[in-house]
Amino acid sequence: MVAVEFIKMHGTGNDYVYIDLFKNKVDDPVTLAQTLSHRHFGVGSDGLILIKPFPGAHGEMEMYNADGSRSEMCGNGIRCVAKYLFDTYYPDQRELSIQTGRGLLKASIVQVKEGKAELIQINMGAPFFAPQDIPVLLPPQDKDENRILLNQSLSVADQTFTFHTVGMGNPHCVIFVDDVHAFPVEKYGPLIENHALFPKRVNVEFVQINGTELIQRTWERGSGETWACGTGASAVSVVAISLGLVTSPVKINLLGGTLELAYHENGPVYMTGPAVEVFRGTWNSFD
Repeated sequence: MVAVEFIKMHGTGNDYVYIDLFKNKVDDPVTLAQTLSHRHFGVGSDGLILIKPFPGAHGEMEMYNADGSRSEMCGNGIRCVAKYLFDTYYPDQRELSIQTGRGLLKASIVQVKEGKAELIQINMGAPFFAPQDIPVLLPPQDKDENRILLNQSLSVADQTFTFHTVGMGNPHCVIFVDDVHAFPVEKYGPLIENHALFPKRVNVEFVQINGTELIQRTWERGSGETWACGTGASAVSVVAISLGLVTSPVKINLLGGTLELAYHENGPVYMTGPAVEVFRGTWNSFD
């Protein structure tokens, strides 16, 4: 029997199981992600995130979706990683650097209560739009042309959508709809996720404009519909602000809560939101 200590945390309802590899060891993270993430037979989560030492940074985030597949980044996940690192190892440091599949990202601890981080801002880095980098199988674009490809269409089942693609460390497909709560995300989400246009699959954001704010639902590759997606909210903010649909900063309302996103052309995206520890436990694996 192998016992592994874990922490359950969420950012606006986007929940993951976290394991501290400063003091634990995980030999098979793919199987562990599948097992722990199961909502009925495991802990229940959108995936597994390993918190690891990394030279020259305060830590590293290694992320697995609920189906065991790897993902480059998670905006809600990195806020929780920053919270754990601050709460556990760096209580005197309000600025943290965290290595991710997107590279080294900066986290700022905005609000602390009783020595625990509650509100965190992440510099998510600049978006990228070149199809070959996202990737999406559209005509290549000069990497220096930081422009969103407009009026791209995609047909699935009985519907044709206008979509916008943005890279935020992982690929995103943003689609605007009239009524996001009534929209059949569970029908079209998996069809778009696995569409031939997206060689590495894609996260799909269905978005409604609500005055000066946005409402977002996300179908996340490898996990299904999640209550929030930080990189997805970043991609949505880039598209909506760039098209002049809203102004920066913008509040994006997700199933699990609200995030604030700030973006200006050719700059990074700044995401501010909560990080919450739910409980801790020990997983006993019988080999």
